[in-house]
Amino acid sequence: MLKSFKTEINPTAEQKVKINKTIGTCRYVYNFYLVHNKSLYDKGEKFMTGKSFSVWLNNEYIPNNPDKAWIKEAYSKAVKKAIEDGCTAFTRFFKHQSAFPNFKKKGKSDVKMYFVKNNPKDCRCERHRLNIPTLGWVRLKEKGYIPTTKDGWKINSGTVSIKAGRYYVSVLVEIPDVKIFNNSNDGIGIDLGLKDLAIVSNGKTYKNINKSARLRKLEKQLHREQRCLSRKYENLKKGESTQKNIQKQKLKVQKLHHRLDNIRTDYINKTIAEIVKTKPSYVTIEDLNVSGMMKNKHLSKAVASQKFYEFRIKLKAKCDDNGIELRIVDRWYPSSKICHCCGAIKKDLKLSDRIYRCACGYVEDRDFNASLNLRDAITYEIA
Repeated sequence: MLKSFKTEINPTAEQKVKINKTIGTCRYVYNFYLVHNKSLYDKGEKFMTGKSFSVWLNNEYIPNNPDKAWIKEAYSKAVKKAIEDGCTAFTRFFKHQSAFPNFKKKGKSDVKMYFVKNNPKDCRCERHRLNIPTLGWVRLKEKGYIPTTKDGWKINSGTVSIKAGRYYVSVLVEIPDVKIFNNSNDGIGIDLGLKDLAIVSNGKTYKNINKSARLRKLEKQLHREQRCLSRKYENLKKGESTQKNIQKQKLKVQKLHHRLDNIRTDYINKTIAEIVKTKPSYVTIEDLNVSGMMKNKHLSKAVASQKFYEFRIKLKAKCDDNGIELRIVDRWYPSSKICHCCGAIKKDLKLSDRIYRCACGYVEDRDFNASLNLRDAITYEIA
């Protein structure tokens, strides 16, 4: 069984330079792979796979272009992984699973430095440090979080990433597959929404953290810093000092975005952990059309802040770890319109109707009624 662990690292100045160079090279090679295949298509030639491109790049292109020899200075496995990612993006496009691959932009796209265990000395982990190929020993900020090599844990591969001026490492660890489950409780249904994050059929309601005073204060601060950055671009003058000030202001904005993201992610993690601790036999959620909801300009920001997709992904991982069955109900299932008491469907139910009132006399909160209907749903798919 494979499990990922992500934590912040504290690299030295020399290690930071190596990480930045490798990530920059991976971004350049990824974009070059997209451009090269696009030019081949325009000429009517055959598509070049990632493996063929890697051979052509190392044996033909770089020797014939000495000014591109700096590509060889980066960690070869990381560069090869960037090419493979480009090939995967093209494959998904050909299968109509995604749009045409986008170029990676410096400072905006999340490009990572990939590393893999090649020999026994690589990817060794101790309580306070981790051995990464080409970087050597890198200090960990959170000590004891990643399982150590002395305890018999094996790190297969990992990535190093940068976010808001901070450096993170994510490793894939091989752990023993030992599972003992005792989930004898009844199942639960979870209705996700904008007014509240999650309404559970057992009576618990998890509020929308984006309405809290803490996050509203941070968002106001973010708006001020973004306006300040915008003014710096408007008054941009050629010179090193103005460029440095813009980079400083950019980092301020990135740090605030990162802090908001961390608070929301932490709240989702705690919510899911509390739900799973009740040890239900199954959990039922609705297959929300998030991309369709994002098209509504009045709700798009609120939908994005709730992070519904991340909630579903993390809930599935937590359910798998605890032996809980995750059921996905079709998005067209009228969970909000069905009366939980008599089963009648109220077709004229509006979004503004927060209390569900049925002709049989049943009166209940709209979202709680939906969670009860999801819990008792008969047609579903197992995630």
